[in-house]
Amino acid sequence: MNDDVGLICVSRPTNPTGNVITDDELLKLDVLAQQHEVPLLIDNAYGVPFPGIIFSDVRPLWNPNIILCMSLSKLGLPGARCGIIIADESTITAISNMNGIISLAPGSIGPAIACEMIQRGDLLRLSEGVIKPFYQRKVMETINIIRRYLPAERCLIHKPEGAIFLWLWFRDLPISTELLYQRLKARGVLMVPGHFFFPGLEHDWPHTHQCMRMNYVPDAENIERAVQILAEEVEHAWRDS
Repeated sequence: MNDDVGLICVSRPTNPTGNVITDDELLKLDVLAQQHEVPLLIDNAYGVPFPGIIFSDVRPLWNPNIILCMSLSKLGLPGARCGIIIADESTITAISNMNGIISLAPGSIGPAIACEMIQRGDLLRLSEGVIKPFYQRKVMETINIIRRYLPAERCLIHKPEGAIFLWLWFRDLPISTELLYQRLKARGVLMVPGHFFFPGLEHDWPHTHQCMRMNYVPDAENIERAVQILAEEVEHAWRDS
């Protein structure tokens, strides 16, 4: 690390791939951050202990050098617009002062709901018993649907370890995923082309134009119709090449 690094930031799980760094990897980042006296910021919107949309065994981590960011959105409360930050007192004071200026009057509905859920013991119970199983089932259903229409030689799927997306790799696709996105959009299917997730590269990398992020949360009927259209457009691209 250079001296100009002021903070280490990591998402757990990551967007867009759904990869989850291990406990050991997170501890190594924590040690590195403390050695260089910079904070470690963890984007934990999908993580543990809640909402728990992580499909591997991981432990939460916090100490005064960590800024842990969480949200009620993935608990099914996006309208509450409630973010949660766990950090040392000086960091919380600075963020509170900033938030008071930017937001003027932050909403109290989200904190009130969260407080009630914690007091009743519902927060962890819902995360473990309802939310995590729901997304585990949805991701497996979606992978099975994709495989019915797109074999591995046409589409590879990043191992889903968490979050609500699948990361698809159309290896050697003869068109860019930006063009594929436009063709899908014209047929009513929205997926995010992958090049947006590779900022700051010094050299062009073909892989960045071969990937897409897919949300697997819609109902199975809509997912299947979307995957049918995706498979048709991928085949058209190969045939036209």
